[in-house]
Amino acid sequence: MPNTSCEIVESLFNHAAAPAPSLKALAIFRGSFSHPGEMSDDLTEGQTAVVPDGFVINLWQRGFGRTVGPFYSSRDPATNIEVMAFRVEEHHANGMNNCHGGMLMSFADMAWGRVISNQREVGWVTIRLVTDFIGPGLMGDWVEGTSEIIAEDGDIFTVAGRVWSGERVLMTGTGVYKGIRSIRRKAGYREAKE
Repeated sequence: MPNTSCEIVESLFNHAAAPAPSLKALAIFRGSFSHPGEMSDDLTEGQTAVVPDGFVINLWQRGFGRTVGPFYSSRDPATNIEVMAFRVEEHHANGMNNCHGGMLMSFADMAWGRVISNQREVGWVTIRLVTDFIGPGLMGDWVEGTSEIIAEDGDIFTVAGRVWSGERVLMTGTGVYKGIRSIRRKAGYREAKE
């Protein structure tokens, strides 16, 4: 009875109806499961590249944020408007070596929802996100995004947002978010340290 991932796959291919995989294919498959990748807190070359003045790394360093980040932000203290950002790296790439559309949508969701956190001090979940792809995020691009609240009905917020790199607009759209809890912050929380 097979009990490991490799044994299960090998047993599937050991039936006469299907051709057996090549030794090279089995070796690649075994290697992908028998030696899990090392986890590391080390930053990549792209992550340590120059970060524009005024941007600080976000605190979200676990789970999904750790997988697709790191993310940075810059907040204007006078207006409380925040711009989120990330640098396009290899782990964000699609098959054409540009930023994957799913990554841009994930980033837009986070960057656009932040206006609710910052201006209403409310945590939120996404109800709907509608995006239009305007241009590609290229490898190494510094990508930024922000939004504004355009409608509010109780705990439902509608925002209009934009994602860009330099002078190029990459994406525009709208998001509908539901406020779920208060997130009042202490003075100075998440401000840049000198």
